[in-house]
Amino acid sequence: MKRLFGAVLITAVIAACFTGCSKKETASGMTLEGKTLKIGVNIAYPPFEYYDSDGKTPLGFDVGLGKAVAAKLGLEPDIIDVAWEGIFAGLDTDKYDCVISAVTITDERTAAYEFSKPYIGNGQSMILLKNSNVTAKTPQELGGLKVGYLTESTSDIFMTKLAKDGLKFEADEYDDEMNAFADLKVGRCDAVISDSLVATDYVNKPDSPFVLVWKGPAEEYFGIACKKGNTALRDAINKALDGLAADGTLKDLSMKNFGIDIVSNISK
Repeated sequence: MKRLFGAVLITAVIAACFTGCSKKETASGMTLEGKTLKIGVNIAYPPFEYYDSDGKTPLGFDVGLGKAVAAKLGLEPDIIDVAWEGIFAGLDTDKYDCVISAVTITDERTAAYEFSKPYIGNGQSMILLKNSNVTAKTPQELGGLKVGYLTESTSDIFMTKLAKDGLKFEADEYDDEMNAFADLKVGRCDAVISDSLVATDYVNKPDSPFVLVWKGPAEEYFGIACKKGNTALRDAINKALDGLAADGTLKDLSMKNFGIDIVSNISK
């Protein structure tokens, strides 16, 4: 989905990153710090990324995926929580090696970053509060209503396009997806537009106050973003994803976090 945005040419071969050399010595290598894969994640987007009840332990599909990719590469994962609006700036300025945070592959982003092959397909959806007075059943019917969605996300792009096409609504943009659903729950907004996979998780929780009333086609694909020019890391991640598909890890992560297998078809 989610998600909106460098660059020294990377020339070292992949093997160079496994030599355990210093940060300075690996400046032109696959990773920033030798045997560590630094992963930028916006940990506020369940079930892809969220904190456990202790408020400290990161969990979710993307967190598990990041750890699994690092293991395939023989690296130690370093999960770095980053605000969504600054996540691509951090990649540009070498705060981490890659971003694994439900990032939708778009033409604009592929022009600015190196993307892995897609690992999950996704689409947009519309969520209302149960027993809501809102009668709209599609996004095109949200005229005159207050609509919440994650800023600088594909939901943002989706609603911006509807606005350009003439739909008049009150936009309520959030830096944190969870706050959009929290406001919907107490009536501060009338509807939420969100990634289908995220919406499904909210709607299917026990005693959920939400109902999914519209789901668009799965025409968005999530990928792992690397800094522009770091084709060595991108290619290594692609090989890791192939391995994780072959050994069943991707399917296991999908079953654990979504309750269904939504990765096997795309991994082929």
